[in-house]
Amino acid sequence: MKIALMMENSQAGKNAIVLEQLNSVADSLNHDVFNVGMSDENDHHLTYIHLGIMASLLLNSKAVDFVVSGCGTGQGAMMSLNLHPGVICGYCLEPSDAFLFNQINNGNALALAFAKGFGWGAELNVRYIFEKAFTGERGAGYPLERKEPQVRNAGILNEVKAAVLKDDYLNTLKAIDQELVKTAIAGERFQQCFFEGCKDEQIANYVRSFVD
Repeated sequence: MKIALMMENSQAGKNAIVLEQLNSVADSLNHDVFNVGMSDENDHHLTYIHLGIMASLLLNSKAVDFVVSGCGTGQGAMMSLNLHPGVICGYCLEPSDAFLFNQINNGNALALAFAKGFGWGAELNVRYIFEKAFTGERGAGYPLERKEPQVRNAGILNEVKAAVLKDDYLNTLKAIDQELVKTAIAGERFQQCFFEGCKDEQIANYVRSFVD
């Protein structure tokens, strides 16, 4: 699995802590991690709005399989990511949230709170969240006897989102302020991750139009 970590300006100073914990879990599972957001307060400036655009590009182009995002409370990042087609983002404050999202919703992104409740032992909580997010059979249901309706309802929810967002994915990006997109894709590490893994030439050409 390819996992992208993206952090915005308010919590960029914690990137090293979060990245270390994510790498420690991902390495043991043979997953690849791409640190595509801000690495410190002096890095290319991003808000949680940009994170949604970045996540959508990476997931819809299949450059990565999963996105870990967040902000101070995690709420803004979750809402920003869920605005976009092809992104199913869960809100995660503790390991049980990650486990239940994995088992029931089987989405492709998480939004964590990197300020609220991020105190003593926070790095342990983050590590345990990642362990629950990336181990076990996805979509297995919880409790197990509820698997069938949970899988059915998760599928219906995805169908409803697709119906509400009926427009072509690229058209949805072109409909928003293009300066937001330009800023979102401007980071060198994001571009490297995107272009190395992108499997959709139309999306790739769209991103190239900002960087060529």
